[in-house]
Amino acid sequence: MSFLASALDLLDRHPRRALALVAVGCVGLLAFGILYLQNVVGLEPCPMCIVQRYALILVAIVAALASVLSGRKGRNIAVALIGLLAVGGAFVAARQSFLQWYPPEILSCGRDFYGMIESFPLKRAIPMIFKGSGDCSAVDWTFLKMSIANWSFVCFTGIAALSALLLLRRQKD
Repeated sequence: MSFLASALDLLDRHPRRALALVAVGCVGLLAFGILYLQNVVGLEPCPMCIVQRYALILVAIVAALASVLSGRKGRNIAVALIGLLAVGGAFVAARQSFLQWYPPEILSCGRDFYGMIESFPLKRAIPMIFKGSGDCSAVDWTFLKMSIANWSFVCFTGIAALSALLLLRRQKD
């Protein structure tokens, strides 16, 4: 039996454990970003980083709730929501990665997320968050030649793939 087959078999038998692992993994990523990168290294998050954090928090909450749900229908809805949140987080991370690879010619130091919400109406603040700023295009930290935004994209894509796999494997039953 190959590794993939045994992993899929384990996923079929214990989907709740996979969801609990997603929740714990998200909390670990948040702890690393907030406790280490922000408080120890001293990196300040840009607006796109903050949006990714909120997406990760929501994924963690929904995954934790899905891991304790007893009904199959409710868990499937929660897994679908996890997938949608992960796709949204991956989109923001991909946009930030694009800004890092192809920085805008005019760099401006934009406001932080909270400053935007306090200063502008929500319908103006949300587009400003996704436009990015000089801060969003800066690469302040790398691991294995990948930026935080690149790693965030990989994690969100993995979570989305896992949720799709959970939904597809459950449909076969």
